[in-house]
Amino acid sequence: MRLTSMILLGGAVAVPASAATVTVTIPQLKVAEYHKPYVAVWLEPVGGGAPRTIAVWYDLKKKGNEPGTKWLADLRSWWRKGGRSMALPADGVSGATRGPGAQTIPLPRDLKPGAYVLNVEAARETGGRELVTLPISVPAANASASGKTELGTVTLSR
Repeated sequence: MRLTSMILLGGAVAVPASAATVTVTIPQLKVAEYHKPYVAVWLEPVGGGAPRTIAVWYDLKKKGNEPGTKWLADLRSWWRKGGRSMALPADGVSGATRGPGAQTIPLPRDLKPGAYVLNVEAARETGGRELVTLPISVPAANASASGKTELGTVTLSR
């Protein structure tokens, strides 16, 4: 990383939020009927304030009487925190569902320093739903948490 992209804080060099990434691992489940999960990733300031969605993965191509957005309400926590008021697809946030494996998302470049809770929620057709929360601080410090069924490890790294 070039020195010009770093921030000096009290003589120490801190990595800005824009250099941090969130890695969400979607596990391979051994089930008879596997469907890729819908996933929402959002941040909430610890001291209160509006939540900020940084990724939502759903069936972008499904149209008609039951479009892919219909099932976003199954991501219950995200939906209640602000998902239902979002105009979708959202540029830079919306994406297609992802298969098993590690998926990387950059933290927003304009994220203000402070304490946040990173939330990752997954819901799968004929499967379950799960919410993993991870307290983080910006400038970013490494952190991780693990799901039990629908999500694997969620990691923040710089």
